[in-house]
Parts: sequence; C-alpha cells; structure tokens
Amino acid sequence: MSSIKISPSILSADFSKLGNEIKDLEKAGADLIHIDVMDGHFVPNITIGPDVIYQLRKYTSLPFDVHLMISPVDNFIKNFAEAGADIITIHPEATNDLVSSIKKIKSYNKKAGVSLNPKTSVNKALSVLNLIDLVLVMSVNPGFGGQKFIPSVIKKAKKLKELINKINPNCLIEVDGGVNDKNIQALKNVGVDIVVAGSYVFNHDSKEEAIKSLQI
Repeated sequence: MSSIKISPSILSADFSKLGNEIKDLEKAGADLIHIDVMDGHFVPNITIGPDVIYQLRKYTSLPFDVHLMISPVDNFIKNFAEAGADIITIHPEATNDLVSSIKKIKSYNKKAGVSLNPKTSVNKALSVLNLIDLVLVMSVNPGFGGQKFIPSVIKKAKKLKELINKINPNCLIEVDGGVNDKNIQALKNVGVDIVVAGSYVFNHDSKEEAIKSLQI
C-alpha cells in the first residue's frame, strides 16, 4: 500500500518569506503545496489571491493544491487557473451550479475537487463524483489554522471511499484540519490518499521530520 501524500498548508507559514517557505517544504519531502484562499465572506478570514499564487509559482515545481473558500466561486476560477493552480477545489455552497463549476475548472485543464465542511454530507459530492479528481474532507471548520481534528471525519471518509470505489475509483480523498502523527494511521486505514498539514509541519522543529512522520 503506497504512502499517504502530504500537502502542507502555507496558511501556517511565515507570509513575509512565502517563497522560501515553499522551497523548504519541497526540500523536506512535501508532495504538494496546499494554498488556502479565503475571502472574508464565505469564511471569516482573508488570505491571498491569484496574483500572489502567480508570484509563488516560480519557487517550486510541486503541484499547487488550491482550496477556494470564496463565493461566488465561478467569478474567480479563471484567475486561479491562469495563476498556476494545478488542483482547484471548491465548496458546493459557493456555487449555484456545481456541475457547471466543475466543468469550468476542467476547461482550463486543471484537476477539480469538491470540499465538504464537517457538517456537509457526502451526498453533496454525489452529483459530480464521476467528474472530479478529488474530494477534500474538512476535519475542522474552515477559516483558521491550528484547530483540533474532528474524529467523526474518519467515519465520513470511510463512507466516501465506498462511494468512490463504486462510482469513480480514480478520485482521491484528501483530509484537511488537525492532522498529525496521532491520527494519520486511522486516516490511512479508511483509504485517505492525501492529507493537508499546516500547523503540525510548521510548528515542528524539523519540517522534514514532521512530513516523514505522516508518510506512512
């Protein structure tokens, strides 16, 4: 069984030196770079926009795993696609037509994902499960880093894996929020493919050791 891929979130990075932080993550063994985009409207925080992502693109060849927590999301898909995102993940609640939004992401030759908040049912992804490349399961309420992992997400991911196996076996499951060396094995056991780790990686004495401890 292959190891889980690690997508460290730069939400926990030092924003005054983001380029170097990303370089360090690549050297430390990260598989992807997770970029949280928040608008202060869909979630109660504001982070970065497409111009910053465009500037960061030159610091690494790792895939940019861009999680859009913005609404209405359709207005900005083109901007983030052209800025250098490789995966664009959106919330069902942020669009009036989820199928159309997914197809729009795909029209730019980008991988498309759907993000499910802790209280959002896996059924919200069913209408596009055959179209998407990834389901991002939030294991905290989106908006801020450093929150505690919600254990019920493990059962949710297991149910999602069963649906994916029936409908679209190529679709990946990613979990974001409070992931650490204490819960990583349980996530792997239910079929999670990628984990987002922000605080755990950046608060560790060694980014490399933190990432290795999750690559089980």
